[in-house]
Amino acid sequence: MKQALLLAEKAAQMGEVPVGAILVKDNRMLGQGFNQPILNHDPSAHAEINAIRQAGKYLQNYRMVNTKMYVTLEPCAMCAMAMVHARISQVVFATRDPRTGAGGSLYQLLQHTGHNHQIDIIEGVMQAESADLLKTFFKARR
Repeated sequence: MKQALLLAEKAAQMGEVPVGAILVKDNRMLGQGFNQPILNHDPSAHAEINAIRQAGKYLQNYRMVNTKMYVTLEPCAMCAMAMVHARISQVVFATRDPRTGAGGSLYQLLQHTGHNHQIDIIEGVMQAESADLLKTFFKARR
């Protein structure tokens, strides 16, 4: 999660919402990303999507079985469903997102029983650090 937070800080420095993500398997990083929708003119360029895209190229596969995503903010619906389709095994997120969170806060898409794949969730890892980064970012923008 420390690496994901460093990526989130990089996003903040670039004027993006500070969210960072890394995807690992067997303690090896497969992909990493941070929010870049403004810079890339791409509404899908969230941290998790960027990490998944990088991992897919590395693995030469769209399935990411037995992998773990570390992300500083609870995934949104788009990112949650990308993780389900990629067959990511576990998501570890730092802080909840009550406005758009799809890992239990607003929706529960990661563990929805209607899907053919459910993702284990661990939340609260480095929660204070991630929440503080987000609060500071949005306070400065007001």
